[in-house]
Amino acid sequence: MEITYRNALLEDLPKIISIYNSTIPGRLVTADLVAVNVSEKTEWFHQHQSNTRPLWVAEFQNETIAWISFTSFYGRPAYDGTAEISLYIDEQYRCKGIGKKILAHAIQQSKTLLIHTLLGFIFEQNKASIALFKKAGFHEWGHLPDIALLDEKYCSLKIFGLKIN
Repeated sequence: MEITYRNALLEDLPKIISIYNSTIPGRLVTADLVAVNVSEKTEWFHQHQSNTRPLWVAEFQNETIAWISFTSFYGRPAYDGTAEISLYIDEQYRCKGIGKKILAHAIQQSKTLLIHTLLGFIFEQNKASIALFKKAGFHEWGHLPDIALLDEKYCSLKIFGLKIN
């Protein structure tokens, strides 16, 4: 499967939001409890910078099948080389090895973005994402027990890190 990547455009935001919202009901991927809309995420979209903290769409046969974003960690200058990575895949393309390809591409491009450390924040119950990140070389660097409340159930958050060589 040939996947292409490009910087997201504002007209991609509805599809990006649709993919994101599809993960909310499963309570595995995000701490949002209700669907978000384009107007709520427009500022977030504009915070991404293509040369250092991009928001990319991944396409297959000219269709957006996933998106990936890099977000600055903690907002202090000493952390400029550290970024949180987020990866969301359209429902019909999940569990087909696409996440592995997209994550590998993001890791490979990290040096050009001046990123030396990638972080992934993953709910403990999200076994598929944990396995994906571990296979890509990430290691568990932190565990925040019972930090989120999803449907009256406390959930722990794991922090995975990868040093970029």
